[in-house]
Amino acid sequence: MSAQPQSPQSVKIVTADPGAIGLFGLAIVTLVASSQKLEITSGFSYVIPWAIFLGAFAQLFASIQDAKHNNTFGMTAFGAYAFFWFGMAASWLIKLGVFGTTLAEAVDPKQLGFVFLGYLIFTLFMTIGAVEANKVLLIIFILIDFLFLGLTFDSFGIAAEAFHKLAAFAELGIALVSFYGCGASVLNAHFGRSFLPMGAPLRIFKK
Repeated sequence: MSAQPQSPQSVKIVTADPGAIGLFGLAIVTLVASSQKLEITSGFSYVIPWAIFLGAFAQLFASIQDAKHNNTFGMTAFGAYAFFWFGMAASWLIKLGVFGTTLAEAVDPKQLGFVFLGYLIFTLFMTIGAVEANKVLLIIFILIDFLFLGLTFDSFGIAAEAFHKLAAFAELGIALVSFYGCGASVLNAHFGRSFLPMGAPLRIFKK
């Protein structure tokens, strides 16, 4: 008697949405960084560890998990901003002389200006994608646009004081809206309903 052929079986692996931890990392690092820009606090010594562990590692973790969700938008966004904060932390360490006086004395702020300009371009097209995500993410990306606009002009010395303030307040706004987004992601999943609304996508590019 021949054995019956086995029917193929599919296994579905369910993983949690990593958006909440990514937004939490973004919220913490932008909150502490904006406090320095607004001169509520001073120096970078206590900004650096939060840039590395929350701004960078938390968002990198979210990026890797979003890749498992086949979420190209989330993976790219969290990954790109994670590496931004790695780069910023290293830049601050150079400026503070941690890697020696030779590097510290050779710092040219305009080089960071080109980094910020590149991230502004990146964020602008990511903002288009956020239009079809939800309104909370869209607001965050618009604020990030203003952040990089301010940082770019500040680094190039164009109306530096005004654009520095623009960057500072945009960064504070990013922190506050990201806290809301984090809370909404956690509580909506926890309660199984829209406990905190994220806002429907605008449906401009997707029908």
